This record gives sequence, C-alpha cells and structure tokens, in this order.
Amino acid sequence: MKRTLYLAGGFASLALGTVGALLPLLPTVPFVILAAFCFARSSPALERRLVEHPRFGPHIVAWREKGAISRKGKRAALAAFAVSAIVAFAFAPMPAPLITLAAALIGGAWIWTRPEA
Repeated sequence: MKRTLYLAGGFASLALGTVGALLPLLPTVPFVILAAFCFARSSPALERRLVEHPRFGPHIVAWREKGAISRKGKRAALAAFAVSAIVAFAFAPMPAPLITLAAALIGGAWIWTRPEA
C-alpha cells in the first residue's frame, strides 16, 4: 500500500512539474525533485531515469547532496514570487495581498539562504 501511494505521489508530482514547464508561475524542478523522492521509495528504475535525466538530474543530485539550488533557479523563484505579489496587490482585496507578500518574503528568504549548486 505504501509503495503504491509513493508511486502515485511520484506520478502526480511529475505531472505538476510538466504543467510547470508550460505555465510561468508554477515551478518545475521542485516537483521533479519530489517525484524522485517518491520514486526512490517505490520504483528505483523510475528514480534512476530522473536522476540520469540530462536536464533535471543535476538539480536532483545537487539538492540531495547539498540542499543546493542554482543561482538561476533562485532568481526565477524570486521573480515568480514578485510577480505573484504584484498581481495580488493589483487584483485581490485586502488583506489577501499582505498574506501573499508575507508568503513570498518567507519563501524567498528561505530559497535565497540555500547553498548554490
């Protein structure tokens, strides 16, 4: 049962990562890293395919070994947070934009403090 749940979680995360490749505000790499985590507990063959992937493999390995995020990834995440906060202030009624801003600042600070790959 546990293996099945991890396998389903891995496929769901991979699906979200695929959607994230098409939508500018949805991240891709964190979902692929989560998929690798789930596949490591359910399907070593699928995990190996992700770790050996030429585009996503280095990000997965860097995260696993050092908890590292590339400088480009950090900049992209912070830009997405900024756009989200700006959109919230432009279109959402108060206090929702303040909550969005707080989440962006907390998330951005955490991302920025991660080591760089």
